[in-house]
Amino acid sequence: MEKEKRKIEQIEKCPECGSTDLSRDYERGELVCNKCGIVIDESYIDQGPEWRAFDTEQNESRARAGSPMTFTLHDKGLSTDISWKNKDSYGKSIPTRNRAQLYRLRKWQKRIKVSNAAERNLSQALQEMERMASNLSIPNDVRETAAVIYRKAVKQNMIRGRSIEGVVAGSLYAACRITNVPRTLDEIASITRVKKKEIGRTYRIMSRYLQLNIMPSKPEDYLNRFCSKLKLSLDTRKQAAEIIKLAQDNDLTSGKGPTGVAAAAIYIASILMNERRTQRSVAEVAGVTEVTIRNRYKELTEKLNLEVQE
Repeated sequence: MEKEKRKIEQIEKCPECGSTDLSRDYERGELVCNKCGIVIDESYIDQGPEWRAFDTEQNESRARAGSPMTFTLHDKGLSTDISWKNKDSYGKSIPTRNRAQLYRLRKWQKRIKVSNAAERNLSQALQEMERMASNLSIPNDVRETAAVIYRKAVKQNMIRGRSIEGVVAGSLYAACRITNVPRTLDEIASITRVKKKEIGRTYRIMSRYLQLNIMPSKPEDYLNRFCSKLKLSLDTRKQAAEIIKLAQDNDLTSGKGPTGVAAAAIYIASILMNERRTQRSVAEVAGVTEVTIRNRYKELTEKLNLEVQE
């Protein structure tokens, strides 16, 4: 095929009239000279997408194939499904006398997809992960990363002795840290029945045994999300980012919780830019206490010589 492809690509002019005005007819698979009409090659390969359609729905969507492979499904999305619509491949309604048989086929198809305990465990865990990710508004690439981490944990036999929900929460937290879309342990614990302490312990064990390359989270990672929840302007976000950068340059963030530093910087920036937010509202969004914000606020204003009029 490669030789044939190179041969066709080398044809730049008509062998009869010498014209370079050639056209490729992909429907007939022909290479034709527009000047004399001779068919130069009749086995031309269409390298583009395959627009085949077997019913009206496929013709409208003009899709080459089904959905792409994904790790967020236990079968990676490669298995087939019997549609709940009572229609055949031509779009015609299935007669009532055959619907009971179709119902039984659909039921057994679902059972066959989850054939053993391992697949059943994986299916249940990934469904729980999808629920948690949806509640936290986590993007698809983070969900894929979390699913890969959970599958690695299953291979390393780290599920035994731990709750499925706890390992799922730990995988999701690790994926958020890896992809720089951080969520706090409090946020993840709020949508699960697992305690924050257990999620943190599971996360540490997974990062150690699975050798996950996770860097510590930084205050600026939380900045945009916190500012969006507080409905602050872009100028205020820039001011908060500058305060965080000054704090990092003066080594004021080491050993401090990134959410607390981010919350204090946002609180200071909101005052400086006349978009004042209360310490309580900032604390609720950041998931820290008002005392933490006051402590970080005093450190930043004193060490950075910021004149803030409360």
